[in-house]
Amino acid sequence: MIPKAIIEKQLTALSASLAPIRGEVFTWAEQNIFLKWGVLSRSKFYCLDCTHVWKPSCADTCTKFTTCPACKGKLKMMPYNQVHFKETEYFAVVETCAGFQVVRMVNAHKHMKKNFTPTHFHKEVMQHWINPKGEVRTLALATNVFSSTLDAWKFYSPLEIKPKDFIRNAKFYINPYRVYPQMKVLPILKRNGFKTSVYDIAPHLLFASLLSDPIAETLLKSRQLNLLQYYLGASRQNIRPNWQAVKTVIRNGYKIADVPIWEDYLELLRYFKKDLSCALYVCPENLGEAHDRLVQKKRELLRKKKLHDLRLEIEQAQKKYESDKKRFFGLLFTEKDLSISVIENVRDFMTEGDDLHHCVFTNEYYDRKDSLILSAKMGGESLETIEISLSRMEVLQCRGMKNKPSRHHRDILRLISENLHQIRERMKKKKKKTKKELA
Repeated sequence: MIPKAIIEKQLTALSASLAPIRGEVFTWAEQNIFLKWGVLSRSKFYCLDCTHVWKPSCADTCTKFTTCPACKGKLKMMPYNQVHFKETEYFAVVETCAGFQVVRMVNAHKHMKKNFTPTHFHKEVMQHWINPKGEVRTLALATNVFSSTLDAWKFYSPLEIKPKDFIRNAKFYINPYRVYPQMKVLPILKRNGFKTSVYDIAPHLLFASLLSDPIAETLLKSRQLNLLQYYLGASRQNIRPNWQAVKTVIRNGYKIADVPIWEDYLELLRYFKKDLSCALYVCPENLGEAHDRLVQKKRELLRKKKLHDLRLEIEQAQKKYESDKKRFFGLLFTEKDLSISVIENVRDFMTEGDDLHHCVFTNEYYDRKDSLILSAKMGGESLETIEISLSRMEVLQCRGMKNKPSRHHRDILRLISENLHQIRERMKKKKKKTKKELA
């Protein structure tokens, strides 16, 4: 994109004036952001970090990790059938320039091969420029437009100014694995509560929020870090209506272990007309037990007093649910005995909630426009219920019996991650149909 506005020309010039990232930063990245790898080949262990080779004992051959006798590094074992190995990560360097807070994103590669010392490649692929008002403009390399992955950078292209809405694109919403510890930040950020850590939040998002959003500033200064991470994630809209309860939490120094469960718990408190400024209700000693108790209470109330009305509500809700989510019906992801499918009937939400003893039905997850709800099953039995954000294409929740993960939790998350592109394709088809109808 050719810079046209004054601010775009200014940022392009300032970007060109930045000093190259120092070699010591790359050395730090090579030592801190990559795993140490090993491979078992022809009955020998090969350390891909220091090139040491040794014969394993029988007990070591089945382990996922082992320790190299030479460099003492803890090695994660690679698959047997690979020859060349590659790892890719992102890290960030935080600087200031001409009154702007700058977050420089670097794409780092580690190339490994048996009996060879690993080689590294680093390339700055993106810069976020944040002014004191919290407004973000981004410069980035060009990417392969036909690729759905976020690593399809054209490394030979220059950094170019991007449109204002570029940062909202989930493909480029990158949270670096590590941030270089020597950070330079604007004085106003220190005044607003920032010290030395970004708390696993994308730095540009944290800085922009601290400069423009009093809620983020309050949560950071009160050390409500779980709430801050949740607020700056996919659930920003949920904290605002619960702000009275959040203030109660802050006043009482209460730490929320599981924020999504706590928000569901607040919805149940509202249902029973409880006072959200009362610490007795808002800050339970055992959140899980308090949540489950109200879920059961609401479930029994619905069954005893509103069975007929509930049937009518389900029929009406089904029409609206089909209208909103029909394009996703039929999606099915399978791997061996594990299957994950979109819940297509509101009545099935009730069955899912009953089977797994959680609040997917009682809190009307079928009415959430930005959420897609799926059910993971094995042998016809429900294992976990998954909530996916359609705007950000990421898993918000994945909960099994009584909101706890099942023993297949990792397999479920992996299978969902591998098939997110199918959901994205269904969304694209819907957009194309809408454009044709408007035309």
